[in-house]
Amino acid sequence: MKRFPVIGVLCVSAAFGLAACSDSSSSSPAEQASQAAADLCTDLNALKADNAKLRTLDPAVATKDQVKSAYDAVQKDWENVRNNLTKLKEEQRNAVKSAAESLKSGYQDLPGDTTGKDALTKLQPQIQTLDQATTAASTSLKC
Repeated sequence: MKRFPVIGVLCVSAAFGLAACSDSSSSSPAEQASQAAADLCTDLNALKADNAKLRTLDPAVATKDQVKSAYDAVQKDWENVRNNLTKLKEEQRNAVKSAAESLKSGYQDLPGDTTGKDALTKLQPQIQTLDQATTAASTSLKC
């Protein structure tokens, strides 16, 4: 009679052990690295696209709100890229990070009464640098 509880506990333990070992959701390190690189490519492409929208705003007619909206989209994309930066080589990681932070700093340093035209004119070098850095990173990852 005393063997029944012991056998029951062993069976339950074996069942849980087999369930843990047969976890089909786990993936190999190579698959995880490949997925991380694909995620980074997606994020870099989004950053490049939104930076291009910011770059192509027409200074003659762009409003401050349009510049802010485009800038905010770039910053959101940058946050996504920053979370995956470890997948890039150090040189490219530093270039993208520096370019994104330079754009952020340049935007934050604009006076409150800056027009859309003035903002775009002043931010053009930072926008261009970010475009070059994201293009180089995408090329390196073969996105």
